[in-house]
This record gives sequence, C-alpha cells and structure tokens, in this order.
Amino acid sequence: MLNLNHKKLDVWKLSMEFIGEVYRLSNDFPRSENYGITNQMRRASVSISSNIAEGSSRKSSTERKRFYEIARPSLIEVDTQLEMSVLPGYLENKELEKVNELTNHLFAKITNLIIRT
Repeated sequence: MLNLNHKKLDVWKLSMEFIGEVYRLSNDFPRSENYGITNQMRRASVSISSNIAEGSSRKSSTERKRFYEIARPSLIEVDTQLEMSVLPGYLENKELEKVNELTNHLFAKITNLIIRT
C-alpha cells in the first residue's frame, strides 16, 4: 500500500473506523437486504473515506474542498440508513451508541476540514 498524506489525517482514520462499525452493524441484516439497505449503507460509508482520500490528493483548495463536501452528505446518508434500520428491527437503538458517537465526531472533523480548506 502507498504511504500517502491522507493516511496521516485523523479524519481519514476515523472514517476508516466508521466503515468497520457500519460493516459490523449491518453484518446480520437479512439476506433480503443484501442488495438494499446493506449495500447502500456500506457503499455510502466507503464513499466518505474515499472522498477524503481523493480530496487530499488534489492540488487546488477548491478541488479538495469539493471532495470533502461530497464526503459529508454521505455520512448523513449512512446516519439516516442506520436510523431506518431500527424500524424493521434490524438494529436496536442501544446498538447505535458507538456509531452515533463516531458519526458526530466524524461530522465535526469533516466540517473543520471544509472550513480550513
């Protein structure tokens, strides 16, 4: 693997932790959701760290900021999908405590990244 600058960013590291938590939480969803909410939630979570990484490799601040601004709505998308997963009983609110903490922390870090860029 390449040793690039984005891997040194705390926000990227946190986004990778977030992916792990999303995969863990969605691991026991029904098979009928494999191409539904499970797939969508996982893809959106991967999009967060991917856009942070891609943005950090861009030369202009405008380009960097654009990718960071794409990462943040993906986080909101996953947050919504996690809450939706409670409705049919795939998850319980108690199971969301860690990921909710990660979500809030990650949202703040991405927002700071956007502001500072």
